[in-house]
Parts: sequence; C-alpha cells; structure tokens
Amino acid sequence: MNRLLVVTGTGTGVGKTVVTAAVAALAPGRVAVLKPAQTGVGPGEPGDLADVARLVPGVTGRELARYPDPLAPDTAARRAGLPTVTPAAAAAAARELAADHDLVLIEGAGGLLVRFDGDGTLADVAAELDAPVLVVAAAGLGTLNHTALTTGALAARGLRCAGVVIGAWPRDPDLAARCNLADLPSVTGSPLVGAVPEGAGTLGPAEFATVARHSLSCELGGEWHSPGS
Repeated sequence: MNRLLVVTGTGTGVGKTVVTAAVAALAPGRVAVLKPAQTGVGPGEPGDLADVARLVPGVTGRELARYPDPLAPDTAARRAGLPTVTPAAAAAAARELAADHDLVLIEGAGGLLVRFDGDGTLADVAAELDAPVLVVAAAGLGTLNHTALTTGALAARGLRCAGVVIGAWPRDPDLAARCNLADLPSVTGSPLVGAVPEGAGTLGPAEFATVARHSLSCELGGEWHSPGS
C-alpha cells in the first residue's frame, strides 16, 4: 500500500468514513487519518474522525478546519466567515503526518471535485501529493454513472485510481446492486477492491476489524475477492 492514499466518494452518504476506517484497521504500522475540512459539525461535536477513532483505536486523527453548515467546504467557510483550507495546506499536513506514520489516509468531503476554497479540490490535493485515490461508491442504481464520472475525472487529471470500494453493501441486495459488482470494473476501468456491509460503522473495534478483513481485497490488506475475479 502507498504511504499516502486519498479517499473520495462519488457523493455524500456513500460510506466514505467507514471505508477509511476499514483501510486504517488493516494497515500495518502507524496510521493517520487527515480530514482537511469537516462540515456540518459544530465546535466540540464529534465529526468523522471521532467515528474512525471509535472503530480503530490508536489511529492518529487530524482535522484542519470545521464549519457548522452541511455544505461544500468553500461555501460553508464563506457562510461562517472562516478561512478556507487550501489544497497546499492539506498536502503540507499530509506530508507532515507521513514523516512519522506508515500510512496517511486523506479523507475528502463529499465528492472529488467539491471545492475546499475558491478553485481547489481534493483532486488538487492528490495531484500535489502524487497520491493514488480510492473511490467509494454506492451499491445500487445510478452508481455506474456517478462512479464513471469520478474515475473519468481522475484519468483526465492524470491521477491514479487505487480502485473502487462499495461503501455500504446492502443486507438484501437488489438486481441493480448485484449486477454492479461486475459492471463497476467494466464501466470504470478500475478494479473493485471491496464491498463493506451496511451497518459496519456501528460495530465495536474487534468485530469491525474482522469485517474489514473480509470486506476489502488483498490490495488493501484484506481477504475479499471480487465475484468477477
């Protein structure tokens, strides 16, 4: 696994934080999770890093800024009258963490092209770090289009896709979800490297680590095999 890994979603609510925690749970050595911008959370309230810390005790968490409105970071910062986070600042924080951690996971806010500041996105952070990007996708109808747009945006910028993970695999998958297991790699040109079951984020650390191992592929330290492999 690379020393730096950017984690993005095809949108909000696809399970990005739980997948980030799952990758952290399986990674050897010291792991840090960087959240450049947390939105929709007020001062003193638990954010995404609190969820990661609960699922994977011992992980280092660092948050650069938080904004109370559940909006894109740039918009939320302007509404709150607070400074934005630039891609350069996010990249610098990731490098600083990488100096004494074996893996740094950089978790974005929403999708790949959501703006951190006036014109900077998570894609710009990945470019500055020359880091691969793991894409977290939904399971069901519509995900082929959303995921293809995300991986296409990565390719257009010359960025490496580390694969696609389904962030919340349903307990009772419908026809679209089952077909997407084979169709996602075909449509995106990127391997499917995991499918984390819905509800995994409610588990305790030990059980979560076991679920993570069975939900992520060997590229991410697990034992999961794509049905098409």
